[in-house]
Amino acid sequence: MEARLNYFANPTAGKIIRPFMAAGKALKESALPAATQELVALRVSQINGCAVCLDMHVKEAAAAGETPVRLNLVAAWREATVFTDAERAALELAEQGTRVADAATGVSDEVWANAAKHYDDDQLGALVVLIAFMNTVNRLNIITQQPATGEYKAGQFH
Repeated sequence: MEARLNYFANPTAGKIIRPFMAAGKALKESALPAATQELVALRVSQINGCAVCLDMHVKEAAAAGETPVRLNLVAAWREATVFTDAERAALELAEQGTRVADAATGVSDEVWANAAKHYDDDQLGALVVLIAFMNTVNRLNIITQQPATGEYKAGQFH
């Protein structure tokens, strides 16, 4: 499988993608815990079926010290006891924020309040932007059929 479009070689897409990726770097440097960021990126990418993002974020999470058990259980986080209450709140917010078309009400007040209980305003802002960022990146990759070659190396884009 070959990608339909090379974002960095395309003049218009490249002008937009470069600053967009800089936003991703700013998220990495935010106060939101790195483990939470990778778990959320994985879950959003699982829901959207973005293989290239799954390859990237599994490797980034492992390089940051995530265990194989936790990585393997992200898809079933509700039934898994290996996640903290804060991580569970972030994963639930990520799911509701990603499945907006499936849940006509969007993100419930209860889910928002639970996330706000575990994260300060700065972290919550980063979490919301991360969820939206990952959904955008997933869609860009899916539309252009960016392949997951398995060759991604942790830190490759940082």
